[in-house]
Amino acid sequence: MNIRSLTRGDGVVIGAAVVLFIASFLSLVDTPECSGQFCPNTSTINAWDTLGLLMSMFLAGIIAAVLIIVARGLPTPRKVAGLDLLQFGIAFAVFSAWTAFWNIVDGGSAGAGMILGLIATLALAAGAVATPLVPALQAPLMGAPKPAVGPYGAQPGQSGQPGAGYGYPGAQQPSFGGQPAPGGYGYPGGATQAPAAGQAPAAGQPSQGGQGAPEPAPADASGFAPFWFAVPVARPLYPEDGAPTPIAELAPGTWYLAVDQRGPGLIAQTQDGRRGLLQDTTGIQRG
Repeated sequence: MNIRSLTRGDGVVIGAAVVLFIASFLSLVDTPECSGQFCPNTSTINAWDTLGLLMSMFLAGIIAAVLIIVARGLPTPRKVAGLDLLQFGIAFAVFSAWTAFWNIVDGGSAGAGMILGLIATLALAAGAVATPLVPALQAPLMGAPKPAVGPYGAQPGQSGQPGAGYGYPGAQQPSFGGQPAPGGYGYPGGATQAPAAGQAPAAGQPSQGGQGAPEPAPADASGFAPFWFAVPVARPLYPEDGAPTPIAELAPGTWYLAVDQRGPGLIAQTQDGRRGLLQDTTGIQRG
């Protein structure tokens, strides 16, 4: 499970679930002040005292949040009864908000637990439904990791910008005393250590798995020029023939080569030589 694939909308879902759990321990009913032995003692009733409301509102919302977060973090969708976990999670979130709304309308004087629970379920349902539709909620919850310092002390680029260190496309190779460094990565008979994470393989150097990384070619007749890019969050790479099952997952902090364009998507090549279609190209970082 890749937590870096979580978005701001998922953060709203997580926060709403925490608030909903806290609300389940608060009073559901707000009774007026009275005195005498016939006063109803309802100020201490919470969700854990009413099984029906607990299951249909509070636990349903918490289960919805768990399903949504697990579905977002998995590299490939998991289906149950023909529906993936994300669809189940959204349905549970909407059902929880629906139950909370009608219980507070029909319940008379609502206590702190009921009011806070309604707010939490509405935020939970809004975050679950709106995340695929609102670009601001699709931004990564956690920033991509900074590229590590490359071999021979090469420094990566500034935060948020492509690095120009060892292994980055177009960067100069390290040297000692003005001479090329022997025994470096990709040098015949040299070390076999792969480039640091977050750096794209330099032209002519072997990538992980022992296969050579292709050098970006000039623009073709259609005007497309291959380029290096990185994704802001983990994204699936689908087969070029349009099959729905991903063949790989592109991870943040790693450079990939775009070799062609297909509609709004890109034909990308991984460091081990696999090629596929990246359908979601929003927010990619060009090298």
